[in-house]
Amino acid sequence: MHTENIVTAGKPLSEATKALIMVHGRGGSAEDILSLAAHLSVKDFALLAPQATNNTWYPQSFLAPPAQNEPWLSAAIDQLKHITDHLERRGIAQENTYFLGFSQGACLTLEFLARNAARYGGAVAFTGGLIGDTIDKSNYNGNFGGTPIFIGSSNPDFHVPVERVQASTAILREMGATVTEKIYDNMGHTISGDEIKLANSLIFS
Repeated sequence: MHTENIVTAGKPLSEATKALIMVHGRGGSAEDILSLAAHLSVKDFALLAPQATNNTWYPQSFLAPPAQNEPWLSAAIDQLKHITDHLERRGIAQENTYFLGFSQGACLTLEFLARNAARYGGAVAFTGGLIGDTIDKSNYNGNFGGTPIFIGSSNPDFHVPVERVQASTAILREMGATVTEKIYDNMGHTISGDEIKLANSLIFS
């Protein structure tokens, strides 16, 4: 199970009015994902990056039956819930709480948000989709109330099929999110400069 290990940067929570939760991908680290902040318009944000035990949030593909990713998947979702609850206790309102994830971290972020939909500040998913061999909408609750979400991905992407990205976008929109989806031809499994630009203009402006 994941041991809670949250690396922080940016403004101290005692001074910040906004917070960004940054979720690294498989094999990555909290420090890796935090390094992206230098390219984002988040200088006034408190930054919080949880570190997955053994650098992996769950062991199998996000397209595997969820039971095959347990108990890690539930522990990872619980960790994001603990962080958002902590932020609320420290005076950061939900509408000032933001999310960003890459790859496995993007999938985890979107799954957490769909299970806990509310009016957040915004979310960025660099190559990700909702989790499961099939998407189980019975797990999802709440309404996003117009929360802006940007999802960028590549066609093709070896890990994240475009069809799952599109299906995820449709569900998030049904739940009240304002989703901007952009699929790049042959971008590869990476984060592009254009995605950073869109994240800044759509989510962090």
